[in-house]
Amino acid sequence: MYLELYRLKDRVAVVTGGGRGIGQEIGRALGEAGARIVVADIDPATREAAAARLRDEGVEAVAMPVDVTDTASVNALAEAVMDQFGRVDILVNNAGVSRLTDALDMTDDEWRWVMEVNANAVFWCARAFGRHMVAAGKGSIVNLGSMSGLIINRPQFAAHYMASKAACHHITKALAVEWATKGVRVNAIAPGYIGTEMTMQLKTMPEVYAKNVEMTPMGRFGEPREIASTALFLASDASSYFTGSILSVDGGYTAW
Repeated sequence: MYLELYRLKDRVAVVTGGGRGIGQEIGRALGEAGARIVVADIDPATREAAAARLRDEGVEAVAMPVDVTDTASVNALAEAVMDQFGRVDILVNNAGVSRLTDALDMTDDEWRWVMEVNANAVFWCARAFGRHMVAAGKGSIVNLGSMSGLIINRPQFAAHYMASKAACHHITKALAVEWATKGVRVNAIAPGYIGTEMTMQLKTMPEVYAKNVEMTPMGRFGEPREIASTALFLASDASSYFTGSILSVDGGYTAW
């Protein structure tokens, strides 16, 4: 009975930023559970390669273009998914960016860009796909927030990133409450330091990297699969009474 709750046979899952890193691994986890995966990414090469890898692993997967900061592009993606599959069951808002910049050195354009990708785009995508989910009376949206939306990181500084992830968490709760009686669940994952290509750039700053490891009670960075398995839980019926939740997956970082 319980394993069946994790099965996603025939469901359609859209993963933004699905061409690499955590997004690619989430596509693999949902696909292994039986979902049909839409790898949505702005980069043609990475989205096509990721979809091809999933197909090689026996997952039904297609690549579709999207610029999550452009509402016309997001709406076009939603329509393309509905045209091809006739349904959408799962949306994973994974696309995100990160920059380390002191507040006094931060430009207006950099602030706007980080907020646009990490906060505004979460709403644009949730709205576009939420329309179809609400109409169908069912669906699960999983947003990728961050522990940085719960605490302030140190010793590095990134006020725009932390603010954008806090906004992502509150968007999650607002939509969860609004759609709770309409069959659509909205939850978020708040990862700690995960060993992706983007995060591992911290190794170029040895003191920062060492401090991040030291401040994580488990004494290590997480792995993309550890976020993907959480996404699978939230996307599946195993989490049927979860909505508006922010699940910290951070090796204990926010428990200090």
